[in-house]
Amino acid sequence: MRGEEASVPAEREIMTDLGKWTETELDALLQTAQKLSGAGSRIGFLAKQFMGMPYKAGTLAGSATTAEHLVVNLTGVDCFTFLDYIEAMRRSASYAGFVENLKVVRYRNGAIDFRSRNHFFSDWPAYQPDFIEDITGKIAGDAAITVRKMLNVKAEGSQWIPGIEERSRRVIYLPSERVDEKRLAGLRTGDYIGIYSDRAGLDVIHVGVIVKGPFVSYLRHASSAPDKRRVVDDELLSYLSDKAGVIAYRAK
Repeated sequence: MRGEEASVPAEREIMTDLGKWTETELDALLQTAQKLSGAGSRIGFLAKQFMGMPYKAGTLAGSATTAEHLVVNLTGVDCFTFLDYIEAMRRSASYAGFVENLKVVRYRNGAIDFRSRNHFFSDWPAYQPDFIEDITGKIAGDAAITVRKMLNVKAEGSQWIPGIEERSRRVIYLPSERVDEKRLAGLRTGDYIGIYSDRAGLDVIHVGVIVKGPFVSYLRHASSAPDKRRVVDDELLSYLSDKAGVIAYRAK
C-alpha cells in the first residue's frame, strides 16, 4: 500500500549489484526483448532469464524510520522484487531506461520513499491502470468472489507494515477449489499471478508469472521453499491445491 506524497531529494543513491550481468549485457538483453511482439511475450522471455536465480529476501533499503534508496539487486530476488524487475525490464530498451522504469514500477509517481513503495500486489492496477489490468473477473467468470479488504490492518487491529497507511480495497479472486484447466485457458504466458490471502489486511501471500505449456500452466516464481530457494517453475493447479485462491493481472 502507499502512503501520502513525500518530499524527497531529486537524487538518491542507487544501490546496484547486477550479479551475472553487465550494463552492456543488459542493454543487449532488453533490446532483444523489445523486438518481441506483445507484453506477455516480453515478460515470458525476461522471466526465463531469471530461472535458477537464488531466492534472497530483504534486499530493499528503507523503512518508515530510515531513508529509502533505489535498489537494483540482480544477485537474488524474492517473489515481489522478481516481478518488479521483470515489469520494469519489459518497458525498457536499455539499462538506463530500466532503472528509470523501476522507479515508476516500485514507487507511486516514481517517488523513492518507503511510504510511496508498492507494498501490496493490488497496488499495481490501482495506481498504474495504464500499464496493468486486473483480469481476474474475466478469467473466473461466475466463480469470481469479490471482497472489500482494509489492507495493512491485522485482525487484532495492528499494522502488518508499521508506518504505512491503511487502505480500503476491492479485491477479486478465484477460489482454488474452482480453478481448473478450462478457466486457466484464459491465462497467457506473461500474466502476473497473486496467491490470494484470506487473512485480514493482506491481498496476496505470494506472486509469480504464468508460463503456458502445451497442456498445463506453470507458475514461474521465486520460491522460498527450503528445498528450492530459487526461481523455479511449478505446475499451477498443483501449487494452488492448498491455497485460498488466485488473482490474475495482465500487462498492457
